[in-house]
Amino acid sequence: MLRRLLPDRFILWLIGAVALAIVAPVSSAPALVVDYVTYAAIFALFFLHGARLPREALVAGFADVKLHAAILSVTYGVFPLIGLAMMFLMPGLLDPMIWTGILFLCCVPSTVQSSIAYTSMAGGNVAGAVAAAAFSNMAGVFVTPLLAGLLLDAQGAAISPSGIGRIFVLLFLPFILGHAMRPWVFPLIEKRPALTTGVDKGTILLAVYGAFSAAMVDRVFDQLPTAQLAILVGLCLLLLALVLASAWAIGRLGGFPSGSRDAILFCGSVKSIASGAPMAKVLFPAAAVAPVLLPLMLYHTLQLLVCASIAGALARRRAGNPLATRSS
Repeated sequence: MLRRLLPDRFILWLIGAVALAIVAPVSSAPALVVDYVTYAAIFALFFLHGARLPREALVAGFADVKLHAAILSVTYGVFPLIGLAMMFLMPGLLDPMIWTGILFLCCVPSTVQSSIAYTSMAGGNVAGAVAAAAFSNMAGVFVTPLLAGLLLDAQGAAISPSGIGRIFVLLFLPFILGHAMRPWVFPLIEKRPALTTGVDKGTILLAVYGAFSAAMVDRVFDQLPTAQLAILVGLCLLLLALVLASAWAIGRLGGFPSGSRDAILFCGSVKSIASGAPMAKVLFPAAAVAPVLLPLMLYHTLQLLVCASIAGALARRRAGNPLATRSS
């Protein structure tokens, strides 16, 4: 499991999409085509999310109220508070648009695959992690735009009304349609797992390629010195460390058993680029999407490495042998 998580192939695909945008950015009419294809992919992505999520998972999301309240408090409470505190304490360290990206990162739902994998690898409460990750992403479709709007208002920025309208058309509507049509659609997509995986990853790659193409055409990164990038990496690491510490403290102080503490730790501290990239594409102007997504991309990469290491350490400690390794 650890070996499978560390060299995450999708990170390489993301880097490839950014590299392609740097070498061969699209503009004018081709850029419009990429935009339309991306919007269609986003619609399909959230339609499939709605179709794949069983009614039982929606019900299970409410079953363990205490556990899910703890996880949601980290994902949508601790994260934004830390992000705001960092911005107000160190406003001059980064360009305002990069701070916007950090605030947006703090509003994004948790990952599904990674949070469950980390919890499983550590020997934690997998059932709770599955329900919490599904519920976090379902709630994120509604909570993330609203929370991002509040935080950006605090920063002096804002999400346009047209962005909120696109959220409804491209996220809410297909999610609701997909769930309503689940009895007919799910048997078809269940037989074609490669299709849903392709849509998931393809949508992210399209959004990232289009965003960084627009940034290259508009010369956005000419104004981002190397020192700013180094500072951003440091702040992402600091954010991750503070959130991990907060999640662990909530688990301990809340009296949760060790398995549920693992679920809080991993479901609460990881952020989903699968949800974040399409949402950023919908919410922000084209020229702003790349700098807004940059913190999320960096944080996503760092969380894969750090959380996989923590999960492996927890697994070895619980096995009673600090030298032992866990392969599944």
